[in-house]
Amino acid sequence: MKKSVFIFVLLLSILGCKNDSKTEDKTIESQIEEGKTLKQSDGLTLLQGEFVYFADAAVLQTVNNTMYAVIVDDKMHELDAMAKPYKKEATDYVTVELRGKVTPKPIDEEGWPYRVEIKEILKVSQSKSNANNVIKLE
Repeated sequence: MKKSVFIFVLLLSILGCKNDSKTEDKTIESQIEEGKTLKQSDGLTLLQGEFVYFADAAVLQTVNNTMYAVIVDDKMHELDAMAKPYKKEATDYVTVELRGKVTPKPIDEEGWPYRVEIKEILKVSQSKSNANNVIKLE
């Protein structure tokens, strides 16, 4: 009797584990297909805020008012190309969501204390217009 109960409990635990692993494997496979994994430990930071590129300078201001210098490279130019349809003037900001590598600026360099190298562009949209905050000289 004890032997049959033990075998029954062992059988249930083995079958229960198999079902959990299949469900977990399917979830991970679907996320890998989308280009993202469940836990991203790649050292990149998710940044959301307003981006502007003008006269060879790119800046990102996040929602908590932290300013980042954006490293000018191919990915930054790709972001600028995606942002152009949302701009009315060359100096307009666009709202972006991206993942990038944040590093402190070199000591001998002027500018914002941190800079970001864009690795992945997640979303680009038009910024909400605050006409009261803009001064235009004509």
